[in-house]
Amino acid sequence: MKKKKNLLVLALLLWTISGYAAKVDTLLVKSPAMNKNVEVVVVVPDAGLGKKATACPVIYLLHGYGGNAKTWIQLKRNLPQIADEKGIIFVCPDGKNSWYWDSPKDPAYRYETFISSELVNYIDGHYKTVADRKGRAITGLSMGGHGAMWNALRHKDTFGGAGSTSGGVDIRPFPLNWEMAKQLGEFASNKKQWDEYTVINQLDKIENGDLAIIVDCGESDFFLNVNKDLHNSLLARKIGHDFITRPGGHTSDYWNNSIDYQILFFDKFFRK
Repeated sequence: MKKKKNLLVLALLLWTISGYAAKVDTLLVKSPAMNKNVEVVVVVPDAGLGKKATACPVIYLLHGYGGNAKTWIQLKRNLPQIADEKGIIFVCPDGKNSWYWDSPKDPAYRYETFISSELVNYIDGHYKTVADRKGRAITGLSMGGHGAMWNALRHKDTFGGAGSTSGGVDIRPFPLNWEMAKQLGEFASNKKQWDEYTVINQLDKIENGDLAIIVDCGESDFFLNVNKDLHNSLLARKIGHDFITRPGGHTSDYWNNSIDYQILFFDKFFRK
């Protein structure tokens, strides 16, 4: 009898723990702009679940080239634990190899519209969120760093915080890489378009204080110089931001570490 009682207590304990742990949803979110469903992974803290749920801020995490909706949950295995500790919802969409633009060449790629409008509206409509730019940040790695900054700079009414880790924040030095020509056309015959679709040339859309910005890159990363250029451009415009370089390359080990600092940065922004 005692053994059965102990098993019952253990079962109840496990049920209680599971009942208050972060929830990981894998969704298909309809994009009217692209007329297709987009896979999205959403990590919801226990604070945002149930009848007594409180409104939680949201960080949108964008993957890099060759990644998918599951990239961040696989890279950062303790993301559900962080969600619970901070009371933050994490949203990880599949951006294909889109660079998160609305492509001027291919109407099937309208990921700026999806990320900054359709997805935000869906998340706010289906989860208990702080449905305001003060409770919304976006960041990403590599291609996703470019995508996060691109969307935030162009939609400061939607996002209050913007970040990039190892981001391709100026695409022009890499005209033959990562399928960008599929979205913009070949560099040699479309230089004006490449100028217009790179993050570093979007800074005129913001003023100091419009966004809480954090940018970091590893000292051995092939994107280091373009990140330093972005930092210097922000300085020249007197736009406040955090800029960090640390040892490391364009690797999962670097991103696993760097995202912790970015989450702390956004958590501080949310609590202001």
